[in-house]
Amino acid sequence: MKQNLEQPHFQIKTQECWSHTWRKPAFQYLESAHFNGTRFSNPLHAPEGRSHFDLFKWLLKRKSSTWDKETPLEAASTTPRVLPQSRPNAALNDWQVWFVGHATVLLQIGPYNFLTDPVWAEFVSPKQGRGPKRFCPAGIALEELPPIHAVLLSHNHYDHMDLASLNWLHDKFAMPIYTGLGNGWYLPKSMHVIELDWWQSAQFHELELIYTPAQHGSGRGIRDQNMALWGGFAVKQGREYSFFAGDTGYSPHFKEIHTRLGPPRIALLPIGAYEPRELMRYMHMNPEDAFQAHKDLHARCSLAIHYRSYQLTDEAREQPEHDLHVAMRGSSKLMNPFYCIREGKRLIV
Repeated sequence: MKQNLEQPHFQIKTQECWSHTWRKPAFQYLESAHFNGTRFSNPLHAPEGRSHFDLFKWLLKRKSSTWDKETPLEAASTTPRVLPQSRPNAALNDWQVWFVGHATVLLQIGPYNFLTDPVWAEFVSPKQGRGPKRFCPAGIALEELPPIHAVLLSHNHYDHMDLASLNWLHDKFAMPIYTGLGNGWYLPKSMHVIELDWWQSAQFHELELIYTPAQHGSGRGIRDQNMALWGGFAVKQGREYSFFAGDTGYSPHFKEIHTRLGPPRIALLPIGAYEPRELMRYMHMNPEDAFQAHKDLHARCSLAIHYRSYQLTDEAREQPEHDLHVAMRGSSKLMNPFYCIREGKRLIV
């Protein structure tokens, strides 16, 4: 009998999309406080002194690969793994959260399975072999996923919108993709994309999906900067909700989310890609900022994301987790927990 020798995919080749680097999309939306008819903006303007020239100069001079651990060493682990299961009869208040890697999380709320920013690509760029390379395999192979009912896509940067992964998932599950205004332009027309503005919501069976603000930006090339919207998601079940922050700097929007929605049962908060600080402060939280966001939200617990998988900036690979522990060191023992877990591990919340 012929055996199927195909190995599960803990990473896949990056799908070429060079056209995203030079094409200029055209959108028509109503003008609002964060859209001027052409581009979106954050409520808080970027601080003076931070220019595109400074960012370009840093990109030219930085050492882009300084992490000192090899991917095969982590992939060779023989520790028995617990894998996520399909749970068609799970109660709606039965929640499990699996950290896949970077900003990819499998969120199981009752019988429903959501993926945040699914990225299994080897390189986060418009071409295989270019840009930041995956440093450790995803914690769950694509073939090991339970049925995916929806994708929550925060924005269109390459380390969050991965066409290779989205196409694999669409071919297998044909799930809807919820995202911010304009992001459907970058995706194949065959995909079912639901675009939302900040604070707009969509009903998903018994759940409500709310697109929340973030302080960040968008763009996959030189002509589309901030022309599609960025944000996070609240997945609301009754009075409880999970919160996925997407990619964001620290700003008052965390307090606004708490004011509108109350404390999340779990918050997925980014802690990486924050050095050099003066360049990254506006777009990315550092661990101290993330801990403050955790407190602003009054989250019952938080999970660290957006670190370890790709070297995007200058901090060491384990620095975000270390800095988070330092930030939390002086807090009360009664403070709600903020977890760092390894790829492929889960929290029951």
